[in-house]
Amino acid sequence: MNKKFQYPNFIGLDREPPKPENALFHIIPVPCEKTVSYGEGAAKGPRAILDASLQLELFDGISIPADHGIYTHPPVDCNGTMNRILENISQTVSKVLTMGKLPVLLGGEHSITPGAVQALKTRIDGFGVVQFDAHADLRDSYLDDPNSHACAMRRLLDLGIPIFQIGNRSMSIEEYQLRKDRQIGHLDADVIAQNGIPEIILPSSFPYRIFITFDVDVFDPSIIPSTGTPEPGGLTWNDVMKIFRAILPGRTVIGMDFVELAPIPGLHAPDFTIARLIYNLFGMIAGKKHPSH
Repeated sequence: MNKKFQYPNFIGLDREPPKPENALFHIIPVPCEKTVSYGEGAAKGPRAILDASLQLELFDGISIPADHGIYTHPPVDCNGTMNRILENISQTVSKVLTMGKLPVLLGGEHSITPGAVQALKTRIDGFGVVQFDAHADLRDSYLDDPNSHACAMRRLLDLGIPIFQIGNRSMSIEEYQLRKDRQIGHLDADVIAQNGIPEIILPSSFPYRIFITFDVDVFDPSIIPSTGTPEPGGLTWNDVMKIFRAILPGRTVIGMDFVELAPIPGLHAPDFTIARLIYNLFGMIAGKKHPSH
């Protein structure tokens, strides 16, 4: 337990936290909640995920991802303006990249993603962002705020970063048109429901280095009701595991974030599901073929 900040270390009951230089995965809690437009509580998401991770088994069914080292940072300072918060995020991510490690952000709302991507852009050439999300998040501004959670992917386009969207099922007509005009790749939730998951998802032209941004509302609300803007018709656990197994071969993950978990008191299953999702993904990234559980 990091007593100073009262945030537990990811999966910290069964494994002493490694030194930062000995950990592949660097967890960065970002309890940011500045632009929520419906349900509240995303600032409590990082703590809920970390608390739930303490109940995970080290063995994921194939391997022990924790053997590769999981280090948990103190939470990013989320006081002040959104621009200040994005700068704080970029600085923390840059430190992780300097060590040659993998940054894993726990949000907080989706507005945190551009801060991480900005840090990556200054150090890594030619990468794309794979977005798991019920919403397109392609608005240029929302409620007069260009840093809104509803604008996160638009800000990435402004940075010149290609994106591929998975699980979308809600967008404005302007977002729909922008996606069409920019020829943004996508695999929408209704297509998955009708046709299943294709063996090949990302086009060969998409960068082989990828950042994964995972909004938990990509799941159907029957699985993850704990989110600010739930949308019916979402993905299942097995859908997501199968998609991970389809997109990871042949590509290198350079970072991740998991956002928009708004914990519901007394309902532990969603928190644990996201902690398990993250740990399973660690196992996959470490090079192990992973079944769907």
